[in-house]
Amino acid sequence: MTRSPEWVPPGVDISVPSMARTYDFMLGGRHNFAVDRAVGAQIEHVMPGLREAARVNRAFLGRAVRFMVGHGIRQFLDVGSGIPTVANVHEVAQACDPECRVVYVDRDPVAVAHSELLLAGNDHAAIVRADMRDPEKILDSPQVRGLLDLDEPLGLLMLLMLHWIPDESGPRELVGRYRAALADGSFLAVTHVTGDHQGENLTEATDAIKESRSPDQVTLRTHEEVTALFAGFEIVEPGLVGCGEWRPTGPSDISGTADMNTLVYAGIGSKNADGDRSARAKAQQG
Repeated sequence: MTRSPEWVPPGVDISVPSMARTYDFMLGGRHNFAVDRAVGAQIEHVMPGLREAARVNRAFLGRAVRFMVGHGIRQFLDVGSGIPTVANVHEVAQACDPECRVVYVDRDPVAVAHSELLLAGNDHAAIVRADMRDPEKILDSPQVRGLLDLDEPLGLLMLLMLHWIPDESGPRELVGRYRAALADGSFLAVTHVTGDHQGENLTEATDAIKESRSPDQVTLRTHEEVTALFAGFEIVEPGLVGCGEWRPTGPSDISGTADMNTLVYAGIGSKNADGDRSARAKAQQG
């Protein structure tokens, strides 16, 4: 029997890959297992440059948080936050304003355990262990009720998360359940893998995930399908674009491999009363 490292929480099966830990591997992190690295290496073999896509997505996180802080947001809910690495949401936000409050959400016990260690002593940040498909549990958690005020605008981040929700599970409806709890003036940031600009190598990469025994499987969506996830939000300029194309501030925000700038769509939407009325009008017309 394989012995788990000391930093692994009890009950974690290190023989089954986790996409949170595989992403940690792609970012150069250390909290992953051989099975996670094997999946990551296999995916990267058929799709070279994937680490660049992970880095570009991480860079978007920082720009999204700074954009929201610049528009008055001082509280954040990061759903599917993953294993802590450099430039986490609370670090970016609190560098702008130390009073910013952040609640992270993840179901992976390794991600939660290391988030708890990172956040020890930070009274303005906390972590909830929960599944993103249970927004009511998340929003009613002691951490959210203690740190966030849902009557005030909030920044909701769902980065590289919604492509794990298959169509039959209703990703648009899921986002709607979160949106219903947000005050006007809130923002939603989404990144989502797409096959719009990729070839057979992306299919091979998703096949590698299917064969890995991971409980998480990717659903690729088109530009139109990802845009639909923003129902009830007004997408801000420059719209839904490749991750590296969303308001880059310098070379570090962009990949030198062109395909890796567009493997993932990125966008930010704002919730306001006009957006709600527009969504209702479209629904009535449909």
